[in-house]
Amino acid sequence: MKLNLFSNTNIKEELIRTSTTPTDPVFTSNSFVSNEEIAEENLNQFDVDHLERNRIFHIDDIKKTCIDFRLRFLDSKYFKNEIPQAAFDEINHLNTLHNTRLGNYKIMAPSKLFKLENTDDPLLFAPIGNGYYYLIHKWGNDLHPFRKVMMWPFKSIPNLFALILLLSWFATQLVPVGLFSKANDWGVYWMTYFFMFKGIAAIVIFYGFALGKNFNPAIWNSKYNKS
Repeated sequence: MKLNLFSNTNIKEELIRTSTTPTDPVFTSNSFVSNEEIAEENLNQFDVDHLERNRIFHIDDIKKTCIDFRLRFLDSKYFKNEIPQAAFDEINHLNTLHNTRLGNYKIMAPSKLFKLENTDDPLLFAPIGNGYYYLIHKWGNDLHPFRKVMMWPFKSIPNLFALILLLSWFATQLVPVGLFSKANDWGVYWMTYFFMFKGIAAIVIFYGFALGKNFNPAIWNSKYNKS
């Protein structure tokens, strides 16, 4: 019998749980479109009487979730995987329900889904104006239960620096007493700690530059691979 102590993260439920931007502005007019181009094309003109509040998210809340879990929020044309038939069925249902035509889709998913075959919890959105997006469909597997924790160091330089300090301390604790000097004092300890810090920092910097990595706030809506 397999014991699962930690459940995977359902990114849809996480987005609903952490969203703080009020959705009331969406319901202040009979039709709600994001810009003149969409209005001219008759796209995404939702009937507010049929909108579900728990499927409306502001771009600020989407951005926060993407940064926390190191996800991307990009145009659907960059999505390399196959969108399931259930998503198209939901699009057709919403087209009929709101008497409109959905378009300009966005997808929230891990970076690898925009270039590799995988199925980790994508979310399909359509814009409804003023920075708000309507969740159309979710499919695939849930995220790893520790993904938010594992991506925490990549949120900012201070976070990464804190991780390097912690790893340096842990590595220093593993060094046998008397390896570098017969004297067992604080001077030797801090010398060892500084040595470990330089080594780990060098590895992190090399990895970051070699693979072109960047921090979560810089990549959440970037279409470029080297980020």
